[in-house]
Amino acid sequence: MTSTPDALDAVERTALLTAALRAAETAREDRLYTDPYAAQLVGAVGPGLLSEVRAATFPAASARSVPSTPDYNAIRTRFFDDFLQREASAADRPQIVLAPAGMDSRAYRLDWPAHTRYFEVDRPAVLAFKKKRLHDAEPRVDHRTVAVDLTSPDWEEALIAAGYAPDAPSVWLLEGLLYYIAQDDAHRILERVAAVMAPGSRIAADIVNDSALTLPGMRPLLDVFAGWGCPWVFGTDEPETLFDAHGYKVRAVQPGDPEADYGRWPDPVPPRGETGVRRVFFVHGTRS
Repeated sequence: MTSTPDALDAVERTALLTAALRAAETAREDRLYTDPYAAQLVGAVGPGLLSEVRAATFPAASARSVPSTPDYNAIRTRFFDDFLQREASAADRPQIVLAPAGMDSRAYRLDWPAHTRYFEVDRPAVLAFKKKRLHDAEPRVDHRTVAVDLTSPDWEEALIAAGYAPDAPSVWLLEGLLYYIAQDDAHRILERVAAVMAPGSRIAADIVNDSALTLPGMRPLLDVFAGWGCPWVFGTDEPETLFDAHGYKVRAVQPGDPEADYGRWPDPVPPRGETGVRRVFFVHGTRS
């Protein structure tokens, strides 16, 4: 199997965009985190993807109408960094699962309790590309990769074979996933994840609302992702209801809310009752 950017499909290549955004954030003096591995993980196409997103986000001839992607990504990364580290510090949650893992380097750049087992689930091409780019970098945790597609019928078995214990508490992060998959698939994944989580386990994810998929002002950014072959196809104005249907008790916060701001969100935060506005949610909570 090759591990060049050409081996990655459209959705897989968005992981290189995330790496490029994290490398750019690391170069800022006011950075919200430091990712010394991001520049290695960008690949040959990552900078071009970032340039397209920047052009759509900050158009030269008009005012910005879409969310500030660099600020959003920085806040999202820091928010989930804090979530994972906080939950890993609980002695009764020894397992972390990133699904999909993409070009994430938290296993390498953050310190983890000695008891933690850290699983990265993603497609074989993504993990092969990542392994080649990281060379001999050493993770700071008991790190295990699971090369399987989350839509496959047996990813749970592959995860368990890698050492995951469904009857032990765990912490799951579904980052940059749900808006790329159809509604039925989103429900199916949440159901399958819940089935391998012990009660009291924790989960976090990000998701957009319905209006973020349809508002004319979002079109410049939506067209970029659609042009790459990975359109945003699912959103919800009620993320709590979505997760509740599968046995989770969650809270949803928006970038710019006090716990998800870090002094970087540039736009007003619309009240939840306001309709016809774009939103992004950071969902986090517990498996009931």
